[in-house]
Amino acid sequence: MWWEYIVVAVVLLFGIYSFLVLAGFETGILSRRTTRTAESMYASHADSLRKQRRYARQHGGEWPSDEGTHPREPKDAQR
Repeated sequence: MWWEYIVVAVVLLFGIYSFLVLAGFETGILSRRTTRTAESMYASHADSLRKQRRYARQHGGEWPSDEGTHPREPKDAQR
């Protein structure tokens, strides 16, 4: 009967240890340096350039002539 307390304690300690190892591993994976950018990750999900320019024009912004840059915010939104 007393050995059940030891088994429960060992199982709890193993569970805590496993959680800490898993959390440390996930933290290391999620916080590592990367060269990927949002543009490279989501390029296939973006609207066409025509739709992006139309959206910018409708919302008071302007689309730069460079294709690889971001649209500028409207002048009244800048502070």
